[in-house]
Amino acid sequence: MPEKAFLVAAELKTSRDRWTPEDSIAELASLADTAGVRVVGQTVQRLNRPSPLYVGSGKLKELVSLRAELGYGVVIFDDELTPRQQKSLEDALEVKVIDRTALILDIFAKRAQTHEGKLQVELAQHEYLLPRLAGQWSHLERLGGGIGTRGPGEKQIETDRRLVERRIQRLKRELEDVRKHRTLYRSHRRRSGTPVVALVGYTNAGKSTLLNALSGADVFVEDKLFATLDPTTRRLTLPDRRTFLVTDTVGFINKLPPTVVAAFRATLEELSEADLLLHVVDITHKNAAEQCQTVEDILSELALDEKPRLTLLNKIDLLKGGDALADQLPDRRRFPLAAAQGMIPISAARGTGLDRLLTHVAEALVMSKP
Repeated sequence: MPEKAFLVAAELKTSRDRWTPEDSIAELASLADTAGVRVVGQTVQRLNRPSPLYVGSGKLKELVSLRAELGYGVVIFDDELTPRQQKSLEDALEVKVIDRTALILDIFAKRAQTHEGKLQVELAQHEYLLPRLAGQWSHLERLGGGIGTRGPGEKQIETDRRLVERRIQRLKRELEDVRKHRTLYRSHRRRSGTPVVALVGYTNAGKSTLLNALSGADVFVEDKLFATLDPTTRRLTLPDRRTFLVTDTVGFINKLPPTVVAAFRATLEELSEADLLLHVVDITHKNAAEQCQTVEDILSELALDEKPRLTLLNKIDLLKGGDALADQLPDRRRFPLAAAQGMIPISAARGTGLDRLLTHVAEALVMSKP
């Protein structure tokens, strides 16, 4: 039986976030589904000012009253909670409380297949856990103090903290070895003169499907968020018979946890070494423009905003008009950065527009040469 979850999102009335809380919580529901959780309810609260407990006291009472009716055993919050918030919410709701970050990390732990991917996910999990260790021993506080409760909890917390810190350092050393190996591999690759193209995009935009379509690879594809985590590289041939390497990397998402970005440093360095980025956008998604801009923002945070790239408007076969849209482009005002860089409508699933794409890639790689 899957866990029953209730979803909670909050928005400050002064927020300038391009995502509406309704769209964000809908994405949280998709994440929960990917994690194998059954969503039995959700709520959004708009606040005039930040609340110490993420939502107001009235909303907390409402959540408590709904527990008996809906039978949920976990409440998932749409933003990363502080350790204090998480502990206080668990005390008030008397059920398990997790946030968007913990949910994403849980999905990553299920999806990672390679040794490198598992190392990266474990590092992110431990760095997320470290400041929350005190909450793991909160049962001692509920005993009310006195004989038998003084000392052990604090000592155990310190012991656990040292163990986690040692594990973090070990994981960082192992990942540094991975990074050095990748750096060595890239230096050999640069000497060979083979250009590199990296696929980037929002999760579930169709990057793996595109890689399969271009290369005949058998990368796992599923209509769920973060279906693939581990990077895959294939050699392709351009129309002029030149060869290049194409690499698929982890998908991005709104509110991507900083711990994940830091842990996947070795993988994301592939983007900085690429000669060209192909930004894959699911043009059928109602939040396509917001997803596109989220990826652009993350690329900017990674200092990759000046990297040459093409934006691929994927899944045109699912739009009204289907493949006839191969020669059409959406309103450029919704995709200002993409419009400036060049937008190419494609269908990775149908193979539509891929010949045109390879022609554009060949031209872009010539222009990217120093």
